[in-house]
Amino acid sequence: MKKTLALLFIIFGLTTARCQEEIHKEYLGDNFSLEGTLTAFKKATSLEQFERLLNNRNSNINNLDLNNDGAIDYINVADIKNGDSHVLVLSTFLNETDKQDIATISLDRTGDAEALLQIEGDLDLYAANTILEPTEEKETLQESTGGPNIPTIEVESLLVNVWAWPCVHYIYGTRYVVWVSPYRWNYYPHRWNPWRPFAYTLFYIRCAPYRMMFHTVATRRNVAAKTTYLYNRHSSTLLLNNSRGNSIFNKKINVRNSKVIPARRILTRTIPVRKGILSGLGIKRTGRR
Repeated sequence: MKKTLALLFIIFGLTTARCQEEIHKEYLGDNFSLEGTLTAFKKATSLEQFERLLNNRNSNINNLDLNNDGAIDYINVADIKNGDSHVLVLSTFLNETDKQDIATISLDRTGDAEALLQIEGDLDLYAANTILEPTEEKETLQESTGGPNIPTIEVESLLVNVWAWPCVHYIYGTRYVVWVSPYRWNYYPHRWNPWRPFAYTLFYIRCAPYRMMFHTVATRRNVAAKTTYLYNRHSSTLLLNNSRGNSIFNKKINVRNSKVIPARRILTRTIPVRKGILSGLGIKRTGRR
């Protein structure tokens, strides 16, 4: 009996160790859910409410502690407007003067009642070209044209028109005033109470449902919006990160350490989308079911 129990404990220990080995963060941004961010944006009716959802503990979106002070970082939202294009910048203060961008949401109006949206993680926290967007899949059953009469499934990925999202209506409304978060270091909403970050394995499990709703893409669609943001990006010189997702915060530097710098140039393919048209991307795969 004792040998059996000992064997079970050994198996359990090996299984737990294996799970912990498989679920680990590779980048600092793994502690911030881009998919959860888009879910909150889809739910919000204004950018003020969107910011509240990002900083709600129960939303399971934010697990960042970039300055390693043992408390969760407050996420600020600011809109950069250029015509019908908007870039929503998500950032956080590391101290009184130092600021670090986390991600950007690019929103572009492409017709009278059509809009496209993408979110991209900042280069300091995520792998290059970490871009996500809402997509839908349309499946069509096709009969085989030769050989055994085995039907195939044709899957087409479609762009999602986000015009119906309440926050999009709010942004393109006639009464909209460009939103810039009024909060800063040590000045936060009275209802917000920071909490200690969760262990990454637990955070990974908590935000798992969000990963089913959005897809990673290799194409940046709104190039104009990205250009608008290019010279307004905040990158911290205090924050050092590596591929293992570790951060080092140097508290001994007393000079102003946050600077606005041009983002590094990254070549990406761009698929033009004509105004007034939201059509399928033509991405298809064929396989057996």
